[in-house]
Amino acid sequence: MELVAGCYEQVLFGFSVHPEPNASGDHQQKWTPVADFTHHAHTASLSAVAANSRFVVTGSKDETIHIYDMKKKIDHGALVHHNGTITCLKFHGNRHLISGAEDGLICVWDAKKWECLKSIKAHKGHVTFLSIHPSGKLALSVGTDKTLRTWNLVEGRSAFIKNIKQNAHIVEWSPRGEKYVVVILNKIDVYHLDTAAVSGTITNEKRVSSVTFLSESVLAVAGDEEVVRFFDTDSLMCLCEFKAHENRVKDMFSFEILEHHVIVTASSDGFIKMWKLAQDKKVPPSLLCEVNTNARLTCLGVWLDSVTDTKESLPPAAEPSAVSKEQPKGSKKESGDAVQEEARKSKPNTKKRGLTGVSEKPTKGSGPVAAKKRKVGEILEKKRKKKKIRVMQ
Repeated sequence: MELVAGCYEQVLFGFSVHPEPNASGDHQQKWTPVADFTHHAHTASLSAVAANSRFVVTGSKDETIHIYDMKKKIDHGALVHHNGTITCLKFHGNRHLISGAEDGLICVWDAKKWECLKSIKAHKGHVTFLSIHPSGKLALSVGTDKTLRTWNLVEGRSAFIKNIKQNAHIVEWSPRGEKYVVVILNKIDVYHLDTAAVSGTITNEKRVSSVTFLSESVLAVAGDEEVVRFFDTDSLMCLCEFKAHENRVKDMFSFEILEHHVIVTASSDGFIKMWKLAQDKKVPPSLLCEVNTNARLTCLGVWLDSVTDTKESLPPAAEPSAVSKEQPKGSKKESGDAVQEEARKSKPNTKKRGLTGVSEKPTKGSGPVAAKKRKVGEILEKKRKKKKIRVMQ
């Protein structure tokens, strides 16, 4: 297992963590983070990080996505399709990566060949966050155009658009996909999939910087403060809170490994901390280990050798349905009818289609070596034109 974190200082840190029996001979395990690598590939601060079972990808204000091979511990190249800060990166399984950026684009990448399969103009402003439904059929995105948008990933098209009063900066599906949350400043709106409406609002004391579901009904919330709070998304009550850091908490990640339910936090104070969650979420978690990077951390991820170790081994995801009652322009169908048709259309044909429903052909001029290929192509084209001119003369 590896804790990976990006920072303002343009570096990606990697710390391997392995449990060891305590010398005292009791059954408590000792978790020790050991510095494994630092990767200085970007020319500006890191803004997003994601991991699958083989790669860690990082996004930056330098407008690039860098790929790091965790098996070989080498740089695997860069993706240069976006024109703007990379704001969010999400893997779905080991085959696809979805990226969002300040250029308003959402891109779907083949995570084997590292080619852009689909580039969607998603928002009129920036894409601030995106989240993939556990089924892989739908995604939600929010942007600076004050909209919450639902995407049919099977067909690579917009499914629904919901206008919201302010710019949201976080959206997140629950583990089973039965609900989702939309974050605006310090307010967290909880939506239920079956009603497609806000069932309640959680208010945090400070602006929310990160959320992560610990279960279908428990949400961990971090903000521009040292405290992390656990909320019940049904009762909207705060179950517990604990001081996690000496400065604001920037990012969180939760998963299950070796019968441990763990939450990891990263802060501007430079520390990455691993916490063991109690069965009863009203009880604050206990600290497993911590490491000081001496950097201003911005984003966090966890790389696991096997995807089966993660919390994705939860009960099956709910079938995707409506996440907005507002229909696209020109649609005359009632919300329920549209939902049923969306779910029917969203059945993936794995033999012919990828995540976006298109054949696995890359978007022209994309991929880690696209820039070089374009330059070579331009030079060859010029030479061919010169030859033609000479022949005509």
